[in-house]
Amino acid sequence: MNDSSIAGSFSGNLSSNRRITPYRPRRVTAQCLRSGTDTKGSHIVGCDGELPLIKRRGVIGLGLSASSLLFHSLDAESAGLPPEEIPRLCDNTCEKELENVPMVTTESGLQYKDIKVGSGPSPPVGYQVAANYVAMVPSGQVFDSSLEKRQVYIFRVGSGQVVKGLDEGILSMKVGGKRRLYVPGPLAFPKGLTSAPGRPRVAPNSPVVFDVSLEYIPGLDDDEE
Repeated sequence: MNDSSIAGSFSGNLSSNRRITPYRPRRVTAQCLRSGTDTKGSHIVGCDGELPLIKRRGVIGLGLSASSLLFHSLDAESAGLPPEEIPRLCDNTCEKELENVPMVTTESGLQYKDIKVGSGPSPPVGYQVAANYVAMVPSGQVFDSSLEKRQVYIFRVGSGQVVKGLDEGILSMKVGGKRRLYVPGPLAFPKGLTSAPGRPRVAPNSPVVFDVSLEYIPGLDDDEE
């Protein structure tokens, strides 16, 4: 696969000037939603059994099924934001610098560029991770984001709880790192995702792009304290 095959159409759409909304974390409330689809067609995440208490962070994570990866409808406060005000993990300066970062292509066809290499541990298979993400179609339109919800997402890596491209891409990251994942169709959404207010449609087996930051690994962080 050509290194620019997925990134080419995407990167050109992110270089225009825009006002980046700073990410302001908020206290996360515990919640557990059953898998399914609501009356408006919004994708709902489900719980993956009981999750251990995270002493350091005090956050209860949400299990994420591969077919409904992270797709709540957008918060009311963020659904109406114009594109230039949507919070990002990679701002204009980052986009410019990313042009000179070498692309890595894995055997599966996943491609990625490291925005920032972390200094912490990498997640062992089967561990939960806490991550922020911005999910986009190749044109650069955001279809889901933890920053807009102002809360990290916790899922168990290597267990098929999220789409294959994200699962593979985050396994080789280190805590504190940020990465852009260019996910080919076979590693993304076989059934696609329907459009919704403030969210573009994702066609079945179409490439998508994730900016993801690995915030911490609950079990490892607790053990090291």
